[in-house]
Amino acid sequence: MLDFERNIAVDMGTSSTLLFEQGKGVVAREPTVVAVDKFSGKILKIGQDAQKMLGRTPANIVAIHPISAGVISDYEISAQMLRELVSRITSFSLLKPRILVCVPSSITGVEERAMIDAAIEAGGRRVYLLETAVATALGAGVDISKADGHMVIDIGGGTTEIAIISVGGVVECESIKVAGASFDEAIVKYIRRKHNVLVGERGRRSRGGQGPQPDKRPAQDRSGQLKRAY
Repeated sequence: MLDFERNIAVDMGTSSTLLFEQGKGVVAREPTVVAVDKFSGKILKIGQDAQKMLGRTPANIVAIHPISAGVISDYEISAQMLRELVSRITSFSLLKPRILVCVPSSITGVEERAMIDAAIEAGGRRVYLLETAVATALGAGVDISKADGHMVIDIGGGTTEIAIISVGGVVECESIKVAGASFDEAIVKYIRRKHNVLVGERGRRSRGGQGPQPDKRPAQDRSGQLKRAY
């Protein structure tokens, strides 16, 4: 018997969004950013295309990050972005997919409802929520069914989640709003204070993982004027 059902897992993080399809693996990985015309409210670009527009757009186009601290901060933008991403991989499907969405353990009932509604509006036939800490442990191959404690530390873009998992669920969880974005901001402030260089959003991503670069400019060129690096 043929199985025409499609199962999709979604991880909408503060900095990036991943879509996983059963049997295919990760099928979409996009920055969680949307370019919007602030006068008309029309969405112009999403994901990587919107990321490329940062710092290169007129004043009427703004970049919006619809997810904050792992939960929806702008429902309409989140729903439209999710709908666009899901439609890319289900455009030729006869049946609506089942969607599993990863959410923080500290999510409230209202935030849960917003995430479910956004997934249904994006085309989900049935929506399930799974705590991020549990998904992380399963992805790492940890057997969480036994009565053993496992600590999971998930450092995302907006929040860091520390959880103790045992017998298939979260026993204790703490979420703090210090994560990748805070690290980036600290580095930007240090570079500006130490080297008088202002690093833009694109510069942070393009330089990531390359390590410190030596200053090869001659001494007479090292003026006190603020430099801008995109």
